[in-house]
Amino acid sequence: MPRWFAIRVSPRWELHSSSELSLRGLDTYLPLRRFKRQWSDRIKVVEQPLFPGYLFGRFCLEDRIRVLQAPGVKQIVGIGKVPTAISDSEIENLKALVSSGSLLVPWPYLCAGQRIRIDRGPLAGVEGFVVRAEHGEPRIVVSVNLLQRSVGAEIDRECIGAAL
Repeated sequence: MPRWFAIRVSPRWELHSSSELSLRGLDTYLPLRRFKRQWSDRIKVVEQPLFPGYLFGRFCLEDRIRVLQAPGVKQIVGIGKVPTAISDSEIENLKALVSSGSLLVPWPYLCAGQRIRIDRGPLAGVEGFVVRAEHGEPRIVVSVNLLQRSVGAEIDRECIGAAL
């Protein structure tokens, strides 16, 4: 049965490796974030990978040789030499966060904190950690445990449901 795995790729090869793996018939997910970049003469909205150097692939372990042979792929993330699967719920939470249109910022990985579920708004159903930003605005943090990476988004207080 296919499972989600994190794939480490060469710097700036995320998009190319994702495309190559898709051409090989594998399901891939490359979460991108949009932000404003200012040059001396203009401001432009650009996209960059949410987790630089990583993308996600859904495949069976029997297909790992095909994955590792793709251009730019360094390794399948795991413990030792054994690839470790990522739960479907972590990927679904990440997809919901990215597709919500919220301003996303990389966030330090959290191993402790209050875990909540959002009840209303574009992020309804997403589970994550609540962290207070500098100005007291609530922020939800969705973590990918295997990568020890997290993503934060600002939310309204009224959207927060019960603690889990």
